[in-house]
Amino acid sequence: MPIVFLPPPLLALTGGRASLEVEGATVGELIENLDRTWPGLRDRLLDGGRLRPHIRVAVDGRISPMGLFEKVSPASEVHFVTAVSGG
Repeated sequence: MPIVFLPPPLLALTGGRASLEVEGATVGELIENLDRTWPGLRDRLLDGGRLRPHIRVAVDGRISPMGLFEKVSPASEVHFVTAVSGG
């Protein structure tokens, strides 16, 4: 089963768990399945059916240009990464 890694701002929704095993064949399916167990995650990751502008997803160490449609395998590691900004 793929392992999903969440950024610190989302850990309050998962009781502090930073890595979660979840079923799914695409990033979009992972998000839907995450939200069934930890309600509110979808709304924090998506905006209008797309990844929020400040969220990137890396599958097996590679930032995905496919976003929600990126395929994942049962052995995949999926990282949701928030943008870092400053001034």
